[in-house]
Amino acid sequence: MKKSKSEQLRQSAKARLQTNTSPADTQKLVQALQVQQIELEMQNDQLREARDAKDLALYRFTELFDFAPVAYFALDRDSQITQLNLKGASLLKLERSKVIGRLFVDYTTLEYRLTFNDFLTKAFDTKDNQHCEILVHAGEHILWLSLEANTGLAATECLVAVIDITARKQAEAKLKRAASVFSHTHEGIMITDATGTITEVNETFTRITGYTAEEALGENPRILKSGRQSQAFYAEMWHSISTEGHWYGEVWNRRKNGEIYAEILTISAVKNSADLVQHYVSLSTDITQMKAYRGQLKRSVHFDALTNLPNRVLLSDRLNRAMVQCQRSNGSLAVAFIDLDGFKAINDNHGHNIGDELLVILSKRMKEALREEDTLARIGGDKFIAVMVELEKIEDGEPVLQRLLKAAADPVILADTSMQVSASIGVTLYPQDGADAEQLMGHADQAMYSAKQAGKNRYHLFDTAKNRAVKTQRQSIGDVRSALQRSEFVLHYQPKVNMRTGTVVGVEALIRWHHPVRGILLPLDYLPVIEDHDISLKLGEWVINTALSQRCQWLSSGIAIPISVNISAYQLQQDNFATRLALLLAAHPEVDPRCLELEILETSALSDIGKVSATMEACHKLGVRFAFDDFGTGYSSLTYLKRLPAYLIKIDQSFVRHMLVDADDLAIIEGIVGLAKSFKREVLAEGVETIAHGLALLQLGCELGQGYGIARPMPAAEIPQWISSWQADVSWQTVNSS
Repeated sequence: MKKSKSEQLRQSAKARLQTNTSPADTQKLVQALQVQQIELEMQNDQLREARDAKDLALYRFTELFDFAPVAYFALDRDSQITQLNLKGASLLKLERSKVIGRLFVDYTTLEYRLTFNDFLTKAFDTKDNQHCEILVHAGEHILWLSLEANTGLAATECLVAVIDITARKQAEAKLKRAASVFSHTHEGIMITDATGTITEVNETFTRITGYTAEEALGENPRILKSGRQSQAFYAEMWHSISTEGHWYGEVWNRRKNGEIYAEILTISAVKNSADLVQHYVSLSTDITQMKAYRGQLKRSVHFDALTNLPNRVLLSDRLNRAMVQCQRSNGSLAVAFIDLDGFKAINDNHGHNIGDELLVILSKRMKEALREEDTLARIGGDKFIAVMVELEKIEDGEPVLQRLLKAAADPVILADTSMQVSASIGVTLYPQDGADAEQLMGHADQAMYSAKQAGKNRYHLFDTAKNRAVKTQRQSIGDVRSALQRSEFVLHYQPKVNMRTGTVVGVEALIRWHHPVRGILLPLDYLPVIEDHDISLKLGEWVINTALSQRCQWLSSGIAIPISVNISAYQLQQDNFATRLALLLAAHPEVDPRCLELEILETSALSDIGKVSATMEACHKLGVRFAFDDFGTGYSSLTYLKRLPAYLIKIDQSFVRHMLVDADDLAIIEGIVGLAKSFKREVLAEGVETIAHGLALLQLGCELGQGYGIARPMPAAEIPQWISSWQADVSWQTVNSS
């Protein structure tokens, strides 16, 4: 065992003392030993201080290494991690104990492993500091890391300082993208400082404006001003920028070569943290071609491609606006529908190209024939519509219409051939014709066909009164059809009596309409409008069928009285009238056909007396009888009496009502009674309103009567009670007939 130096000195001194020495020498030797002892103790103290300093330095280095703000990794040649600090473990999102012994290369992404291996090899082989930037996996994240290698500590490992540069890389990528967008975007970008001086532009700006970056920098955006926008426009723009921080809109600007162009412009103010404007950034898109295309599209939507005249779409718009103006000014306008006569023959004989040329020439002529404020439109083929405004009456438009007719009819030379057409024009006036724009054109179209039927090469004015009548008829027909479907019609019955005997000889079925809005409507409110329409046939058959059904109900109550039903001349003159009547009777076999009486209005115009007579005879064979209603007011009373087999004549109430005060009416009644006797017909007076009327009629020889003085029309349910309580006036029973 090796002895310490102080032990060696003590043993050496002991050896000397054991030898023969003098006291003085011994004293000196002791003193020397004491000095050496002191020196040795001092050296020991210094060694202890050096060790303590070394331990402190090592502690401080370890503390600095562990808690350094930079991540440190100690790696060997194989990239094995031999040591790392807390920052390094935190960087990899792992505990330090789980990292030591792992290969650092395992944390790198595949595309950067070769880069890392090359970096580590050079760090060991060159002994120089090395640097690289790589991507690594840190938990679920990918990080950009900067690596600095230092191999000066030991030959077997190197210390690598690692810094997270992910944020910097992302910022660089963002700047790179921004620079790429700035350079390659299809929008022109211009940046100015707070004073409006241009500081930067991109290539698209140059392509749009023609100004290079060198020419634009230092200038004011006013170099692009076209002059098309007013000062108020720019004032509003800058007000928006100053209050809202941005402005967006459409602007007309001027290129370097002087060409005017349109662009969509966005201007934004860029402010600092103190809310002070630092820059203005404008983004612009050239829309000149788009506006030109939009204009072409708008023209194709609103104008005829061949004649360049307004088409139906634009015509409707102008007509609607003109109608509004008429309402404001209490003026009038005319809509003229123009159809060329004979144009098809030119197309067929000379081809469509020649036809198109003719249309172009005629459209120019007709446009020139109109006034400046008027509109001519082509709505297809050889059809045109003219709108003539500011008219007070139709006469004001007549000169224009005559010019239109002449413009269409004048010959045209095409392909060395003289060609000529004419025009048929239909005209309607607004607001006299109170229709909407589409209907006005339709009415003018209707009038144009009337002009063609009248011989062509002329104009015809639309008849608004006739049109209203037609519309009213259509509406009435529809209403009646709906009323039938909803069972809104009912029959009331008015008794017919023998005034002398008091016998009830029958009832007349009278139709009533229980209208849901207008209340109970009488026949004159709707029957005349549908008189010659098929719906009147359906309504007529409904009346007959309902009357027969009611006859069945009364029979079951012991009441057996005849029922008379009014039929129109239109219904009677149908070829299948007798057949249809037979079917209705067959549906009610319990009803005796002799109890059904059909009343024909003597005012009916029967076009074929022979045919009607044959129909009536066919009905007689079924057992049905006929009567003439309203006799004395019709077309040919004697002819009807002679040729038509009606057993009964009903004197019209208009004569009966005034017979007591009007000698002429009294004479007419006396004559009708005489005719009835001569032709062996029974006679019945309508309109018996008073006892006096009944007395006068009885004195003339007319015993049968009907009217308010006897009974008003009543619902079927009231007839039994009325029959049981009815009594003729005593004075009637004592009158001697003449």
